[in-house]
Amino acid sequence: MNQKKAVRMNSNTILLLITIGLFIVMYAAGCIVYGSKGFSNTQTFMNILINNAGLICISCGMTCVMLTAGIDISVGSLVALDCMVLATGMQKGHGAIAMMLFVLVIGLLIGAFQGYCIGYLEIQPFIVTMAGMFFCRGMTAVVCREQVSITEDMNKLFYQMANLKFKLPFGGYYNKKGVYMAPYVRLGVIIALIVLVLVFLMLRYTRFGRSLYAIGGSEQSAAMMGLNVKKVKMQAYMLSSFLCSIGGICYCLNTMSGSVQQAQGLEMDAISSAVIGGTLLTGGVGNVIGTLFGVLINGTISSIVKTNGKLASSWPNILTAILLFLFIVIQSIFAIARSRKKA
Repeated sequence: MNQKKAVRMNSNTILLLITIGLFIVMYAAGCIVYGSKGFSNTQTFMNILINNAGLICISCGMTCVMLTAGIDISVGSLVALDCMVLATGMQKGHGAIAMMLFVLVIGLLIGAFQGYCIGYLEIQPFIVTMAGMFFCRGMTAVVCREQVSITEDMNKLFYQMANLKFKLPFGGYYNKKGVYMAPYVRLGVIIALIVLVLVFLMLRYTRFGRSLYAIGGSEQSAAMMGLNVKKVKMQAYMLSSFLCSIGGICYCLNTMSGSVQQAQGLEMDAISSAVIGGTLLTGGVGNVIGTLFGVLINGTISSIVKTNGKLASSWPNILTAILLFLFIVIQSIFAIARSRKKA
């Protein structure tokens, strides 16, 4: 038993270290090559966090689902629905707080339905969440077909939340005019980091977190241990959709708009971030710290391409695909090693 646990811990640690090391190398390379273009400024790193705050929340939820050997491809469409509901609701005069609470309820309801179908009806997660993806994207168009922008006149509170800056006491620099530029983060980043810490603590120290790992490791063994596998699976998808709606709020704070075409492919970004972060597709291994670095790697790739200015916009997708393939191969090697240890 201890030997099996050690193998799992070692593979998890190695995958995490590879992810962290890759991020450090990529970011350092960006600072060396594009330092003259401002890539080495602290604000560049903060902008990566700002632009990916919503994705951090969504990827944390995706990690929880993938730990059970499941998947949720509805998250991108749910984010689009969240943003559209927020934008149209505030356009009609509803308060920002009420609309944000309403969006969280939507996430819980969709997660509960998908989780029930997967956990209790034992339908394949890919099929259920694909249906959820089409449903949420369709409902976004039902709410409004046109793009809706959130302005200060529409809702002053939400506008102020979106433009709120938390200045950092370090990492500043003087621009060409001699003005000190203090780096800052926005509210979405604070929300995302709080979510990250809470999910990390939940996975590490709570019975529910341990249950997710147990189900992903062996569903049959988890059931023999007395775990309610169906209930835990349902709760995992509820948590994923709830965190996705929190991510949708962060996403809307960054874009300040709602659109039918919004957040397309975001589910693939979340999945790739979790996999690059060391979460196994077969379940049972992974953590949100690795997922965070997976998000940062994707964000760094996009930032480097944008800073270069000459590379095609398709390069981030190409490089992410290469990294995703690489980490899947590494995961397969660890899976083969574990199976041989068991034999």
